[in-house]
Amino acid sequence: MHDAAYYIQLLLSGVTVGSLYALIAIGYTMVYGILRLINFAHGDIFMMAGFFMVYISASCSLAVSIPLVLLLTVILGVVIERAAYKPLRTAPRMSVMISAIGVSYLLQNLALLIYGSEQKAFPVLFTIPSVELGGVYIDGITIATMAVTAIIMVGLSLFISRTRMGKAMRAVSEDKEAAELMGISVNRTITVTFAIGSALAGVAAIFYGAAYTYIRPTTGAMPGIKAFTAAVFGGIGSIPGAMLGGVLLGVIEQLSKTYISTLWADAIVFGVLVAVLN
Repeated sequence: MHDAAYYIQLLLSGVTVGSLYALIAIGYTMVYGILRLINFAHGDIFMMAGFFMVYISASCSLAVSIPLVLLLTVILGVVIERAAYKPLRTAPRMSVMISAIGVSYLLQNLALLIYGSEQKAFPVLFTIPSVELGGVYIDGITIATMAVTAIIMVGLSLFISRTRMGKAMRAVSEDKEAAELMGISVNRTITVTFAIGSALAGVAAIFYGAAYTYIRPTTGAMPGIKAFTAAVFGGIGSIPGAMLGGVLLGVIEQLSKTYISTLWADAIVFGVLVAVLN
């Protein structure tokens, strides 16, 4: 029999992974909430942000690297929106979805061409000492990831509910045509939404690198799909729901790896998605 500290440690491991899923899922859910678009390229934007960090941090300080990586990730997200999604504003949803899948594969293959197929080591960006509470050791990265995810969730919720742009996002989400008649720039609102979602993917990439220390061109595929699952699990379109779904999914995954099998963990996670959709 294990003591209580063991189970708490196990849950915390799941929460750490889940917080990363939540950061990516919030980006998914924001774009879906405005456009009703499942941006399948979101996980690959997260991957590209990781590569930006690997190469930029090699020659720049942390204070310069993080803002520059977030800026480049936002630019990438906005360019994708303008090039791949804006021309399809009035197209059937299936066309937009196919475009999103195409962008995903484009980014993966572009990364393969530029960075190669070998995994790249993430630099040690920062170290945060662990904390001991009642015999439970909590990794500093775990604390930072959970704290940043919670702050982002609260900040975005306030932004959407209280700011002019947030109200414009809600209006566009409800009815694009009516919002445009009321003087709201639909294109600018959608661009801002993609910019915020891409920035969140960049933040997730930074914490992913701190936790896992490596990245490769296919790194964004599985976290991206799991983040989508988390967004659906928490009620896609809801920012608090995306965070809750990410954390719960991380815990389910960790428990599955511990008590069933690492080989079955992903299958169980996607089984949860099927159960929720049904």
